[in-house]
Amino acid sequence: MSSSAAPLPDLQLLVGLGNPGEKYAQTRHNVGFMALDQLARREGASFRANGKLQGSLADLGQGSTRLRLLKPSTFMNDSGRSIRATLDWFGLRPDQMLVLVDDMDLPLGRLRLRRSGSAGGHNGLRSAISHLGSQDFARLRIGIGAPALDPALRKARTISHVLGRFEVDELPLLQQVLIEVLDGVSFIGRWGYERAGTRLNSFQPTSV
Repeated sequence: MSSSAAPLPDLQLLVGLGNPGEKYAQTRHNVGFMALDQLARREGASFRANGKLQGSLADLGQGSTRLRLLKPSTFMNDSGRSIRATLDWFGLRPDQMLVLVDDMDLPLGRLRLRRSGSAGGHNGLRSAISHLGSQDFARLRIGIGAPALDPALRKARTISHVLGRFEVDELPLLQQVLIEVLDGVSFIGRWGYERAGTRLNSFQPTSV
């Protein structure tokens, strides 16, 4: 590696955004939770409720390679409270965190990795930015599609869309996306954000 190569990120906290409880399980708004659940299953880890952190936490690895997974239990609109508590508890900086979040502006099957940015109308990201006092943290937006193209219809159907479950015929595509998200987390650790972003942002699922 040349001396001019960007240093690899010190990724220690992976946050999935969603709403707690069976009522919201497997809904579009919970795709961040779904990705963390799949990662924990793959690695044989389990989540434990943590009252101090106002969320559920799982650990992957040990020592300097440990990656903590956080699912806030504060509901989406107050996600930042749990994120702030977790960063403070473990003495971590926002740049050591990656947030997995649903995005209605992206079709299902598309991903967008960014090192920083605005909330883009997402209440979970807005809460995180508010509690951190900064928008300089990485986020991987996972497309869930929009309920309509017409702005008025889209606005009227947004809540029922994001709190609705994926259609049965969307599930094979969703599974491809989740696998790519989990691979993407590994890519970030091995390659850094720029190279991982080049792959993730150009991801095209195979036809199903």
